[in-house]
Amino acid sequence: MKQIIFNGRKNVISDSLKHYRQTLKLSQNALAARMQTFGCNIDQQMISKIEKNTRQVTDYELLCFCLSLHISPADLLKDYLTDNK
Repeated sequence: MKQIIFNGRKNVISDSLKHYRQTLKLSQNALAARMQTFGCNIDQQMISKIEKNTRQVTDYELLCFCLSLHISPADLLKDYLTDNK
């Protein structure tokens, strides 16, 4: 897969994802388990890489994160949207 970098980042949700996960007091393993209930094949190590901004996020992973955390895509993207108005 071709590596894509956007403004020096592999994804734009890393900080928001970690914030919402910790707010709900979920471990990365617990979040991975929730994601898997929506059919998203992701594990703790992948979530760690996303939060460290060393892995890209697919559109279906973004959707499953939102469903798993009970938030909207705008919530996960808010830091990027706010910084780039």
